Order: sequence, then C-alpha cells, then structure tokens
Amino acid sequence: MDVRWPIFLIIIGSALVTFVPRVLPLMVLSRIQLPDWAMRWLHYIPIAVMASLVGQELFMSNGKLSPLTTNVELVAALPTFIVAGMTRSLLGTVVTGLVSIIIIRFIF
Repeated sequence: MDVRWPIFLIIIGSALVTFVPRVLPLMVLSRIQLPDWAMRWLHYIPIAVMASLVGQELFMSNGKLSPLTTNVELVAALPTFIVAGMTRSLLGTVVTGLVSIIIIRFIF
C-alpha cells in the first residue's frame, strides 16, 4: 500500500484543526483563575447547547417549522421530559424516549 501524500496531509491537517481548538482553551483556562461571573456564565453553556440541539430536532423538519399536529417527536418528548425532570436519570430518560417514539410510530 503506497501513501498518497495529499491525503495524508489532509488527515494530519484535519487532526490539527480538531485538536487545537479543544486543547488550547483548556490549557489556557486551566492556568488562570476566572472571576465568579465568568464561572456562572460558563455554567450555562452546556444547557444552552443542548436546548438548541433538542429544540431544533423537535420543532424543525427539513429546515421548516413542523406543524404541531403531526409532530410525533414532540409528543414522544413530553413523557421523556417528565421522566428526566422527576428522576434525573440519563438511562431512564433515554429508555423513556426510545420507548415513547417506538410506541407512537407504531400507533401512527
């Protein structure tokens, strides 16, 4: 097997582009003490990212706002949100979501 240098360089470049933005902030932020307001602000980033991903999946279909009357994912998300809020269990939430979507798609 011979090595194609352009492909090899693309793979190395892709690895660097993926690695540097993840490691560089970690290295810099681990050496400094952030103010209290910055720590509170950073605390909400994972929640905001997850909410945007879930919201887009629940309310959008093919780049357009899906009608609420035919939105099976939104109906399946309701018991999932309830279980997530009551139990705080990732496994219980995932199982509830999967079972809900299977039952709803089987019925409709």
